Amino acid sequence: MTSRTIASEKKIIARRKIKLKPTIILLHIILILGSVIMVFPFLWTLSSSFMNLAQVFTVPPTFIPNPFVWENYPRSWNAQPFGRAYINSIYIAFTVVASQMITASMAAYAFAKLKFPGSNALFIVFLATMMVPMQVTMIPLFIIMRDLGLLGSHLALILPAAMFNAFGVFLLRQFVATLPAELEEAAVVDGASVPNIFFRIILPLLKPALAAFGIFVFLGQWNSFLMPLIFLQAPNRFTVPLLLNFFRGIYVTEIPLLLAGTIIAVVPVLIVYIIFQKQIIEGIAITGMKS
Repeated sequence: MTSRTIASEKKIIARRKIKLKPTIILLHIILILGSVIMVFPFLWTLSSSFMNLAQVFTVPPTFIPNPFVWENYPRSWNAQPFGRAYINSIYIAFTVVASQMITASMAAYAFAKLKFPGSNALFIVFLATMMVPMQVTMIPLFIIMRDLGLLGSHLALILPAAMFNAFGVFLLRQFVATLPAELEEAAVVDGASVPNIFFRIILPLLKPALAAFGIFVFLGQWNSFLMPLIFLQAPNRFTVPLLLNFFRGIYVTEIPLLLAGTIIAVVPVLIVYIIFQKQIIEGIAITGMKS
């Protein structure tokens, strides 16, 4: 390759960069503005959690505490039984995640690979449950849990959530549908049964989609407030979001302590998202390849 050829190629690459540069700049500006809008409430919460009550209501507002009130965090932790609430939330979240991974993956495999009469119609009806608001089923669910004697226990939160998840079935079905049929055909030739095919072949291949789905379920369970408020009664069984509500008084609300407690509650969610953000993106991208 001559020097003239190399020089001409460099000019072509430079022209392409110049043509794409305004678009890239505009895209980055939009993304930066969107990021600032999304992150600003969290940054304000984090900053205000280190302020006293007077600093929080200062006009015009200040975003840098002066001085930093570090004792808000130990006071917030000791004001309510956060340790016990953390254990409750982690126990409920991980139990629901494990249960939904099993039930949703089995249903997804059945709808994607096991063709039976009415499977498509049943899948459509199954997805239609996503259109039913939670408020519609809240009272019947409360009556069922009451009749089963589960009110006030964590099983009232775990059992309904563990039974099925229409979104999870849809998400995992999209992934299972992309798997080549030759894998199952080879297993059938070797004499494998349907359970063996699912647990030994399909389930290991579902790891990216299961990782994304599990994180979504974990975040939803950790942040759940309404259902624990309805079903739980004893303070020692409260979850973290429900416990935060006790910082609100009838006449006075300790805003700095409430904000410090909010940051304490958000820490596990941030850790999970930061560690598994790659799996979230890969799982969503892969599951959208085929309908």
